[in-house]
Amino acid sequence: MTVKTKAVAASRMPAHRIDIAPLPAAWKKSLPKAAALARKAAVIAIEDGRVKLPARERKRHGGVLEVSIVPASDAVQRRLNRTYRGQDKATNVLSFPAGPEALPLLGDVVIALATLRREARSENKALAAHFTHLVVHGVLHLLGYDHLRDKQAAQMEHLESAIMSRLGYPDPYALPPRTAAPR
Repeated sequence: MTVKTKAVAASRMPAHRIDIAPLPAAWKKSLPKAAALARKAAVIAIEDGRVKLPARERKRHGGVLEVSIVPASDAVQRRLNRTYRGQDKATNVLSFPAGPEALPLLGDVVIALATLRREARSENKALAAHFTHLVVHGVLHLLGYDHLRDKQAAQMEHLESAIMSRLGYPDPYALPPRTAAPR
């Protein structure tokens, strides 16, 4: 499905193709607007993060890029994490870049629901905000951003925060306000 949001149309961005796998029942119950949130977040992340791609690649295919978002269970995510990263545990988001030869397809972003809910609750974040952040984070990985080194992490986090602000969400890396210790 090709998506243009008001912000996207207003700035004349290409209509990127954002494919969302069918929402499992648990996703529909927990976050019924997940598909719409993912599409909007992915489009903005592509537009704001695509400078990482070589200029000629940004212009190929009319500037239109493709991403697949896969809402998954923790069991599926754990299996993927074990198979592709050698880590036998669920994780919040996995990105599978398609590689430059596959352009305009950037790749797939897989997000685990139970981990998403658990993190949102423990970090006192709205589920929609945390989900949106994970989509942005995953898409930026597909574009070549990483956080293995401090300088890379700072660049990626800064871009994530700016995109989240543009989408109307708080900075995902801002520390929650401290509460006074009980006396």
